[in-house]
Amino acid sequence: MANYLKQGASVPDERGYYGDFGGRFVPETIIPALDELMAAYEEAVDDPAFVEELLHLQKTYTGRPTPVTFAKRLTEHLGGAKVYLKREDLAHTGAHKINNALGQALLAKRMGKQRVIAETGAGQHGVASATAAALLGLDCHVYMGEVDIARQQPNVFRMRLLGAEVIPVSSGSQTLKDAINEAMRDWVTNVRSTFYLLGSALGPHPYPKMVRDFQSVIGHEARQQIQEEAGQLPDVCIACVGGGSNAIGLFHAFRDDQDVDLIGVEAGGYGVDTDKHAARFGNLNISRPGILHGTRSYVMQTEDGQIMETHSISAGLDYPSIGPEHAYLRSLERAYYTSATDEETLEAFQMLSQLEGIIPALESSHAVAEVIKRAPTMPKDSVILVNLSGRGDKDLDTVIKALEG
Repeated sequence: MANYLKQGASVPDERGYYGDFGGRFVPETIIPALDELMAAYEEAVDDPAFVEELLHLQKTYTGRPTPVTFAKRLTEHLGGAKVYLKREDLAHTGAHKINNALGQALLAKRMGKQRVIAETGAGQHGVASATAAALLGLDCHVYMGEVDIARQQPNVFRMRLLGAEVIPVSSGSQTLKDAINEAMRDWVTNVRSTFYLLGSALGPHPYPKMVRDFQSVIGHEARQQIQEEAGQLPDVCIACVGGGSNAIGLFHAFRDDQDVDLIGVEAGGYGVDTDKHAARFGNLNISRPGILHGTRSYVMQTEDGQIMETHSISAGLDYPSIGPEHAYLRSLERAYYTSATDEETLEAFQMLSQLEGIIPALESSHAVAEVIKRAPTMPKDSVILVNLSGRGDKDLDTVIKALEG
């Protein structure tokens, strides 16, 4: 594959803005570190040796390219559009997170940063960061909310087995938002010696761009594969959206294909008409533009601007904001955003498992839930491409409790 890191990058601008969203809203002490990071990243993606090492590791270590699979029985069951799955669940560590973690870890090593810190919700980014750190001989510290630690014990064990220190976070809702808070505090304190390996397409510039670029391998592979498998571009691309890295990675290669609809699926929780969800675009009475974790995007907040607590059955989607490029794509009406409830997600989790022999992550099951709604309404010669961002091993305890409860 060619150097996909430099393909199709019309945004952000030089200040890190995607239209009205993005930017840098951080303490002055962090600005030099962000400038250093941006310069190092731009130098790296122009260096054939860096790109060659990344591509070689993706092929021989991550297991790329991941395939596109025709979901024949699901397609027949739904009775409409043909459904194809981009199989990020087959990447090493079981999710798309390794794409970005490996790229950033290589950059950290190139910059001479021996210590990396990361945050995680569902645990997949933590596992991917610990994996990349072990591969490259870096010290890894992962911040994780205590609620997420309790519901993602297998991933916590994996991180520790890989040599990472898992640091529990007991503040706030004890989930992803709070893990990011603590990781950022650590970085501010240790900015000279530490590389912050941010896991999603959010945070201050250049993180949303950098994460998107590393994850765009998903879309660039899928664009070629779907034409080979289905004989056409998809009519619809669907991906779940928390912070938004797997979705922006898929969408990026299709942005200029105006006949391809881009659909992001947020966590509907108990319903967007309740206060137990994480659908930033699902209820604009409680979600409006604001600043969180160094970037301007849509943020779920109270009338006086306090960050709201969120809910999702999936630990990786319960984030109160969304990556700035997603806010920008929505403002252009280039991408559309919907949601799936916990109940719909559990139905999708079971349906894909039973019809295709593929157990999806609960995050990915939100995207599958949208397929279940949408495919029957579409002609049988149309094509849906859904990003199966991760596998569901980590979620079995959660699903067992939900189904038995």
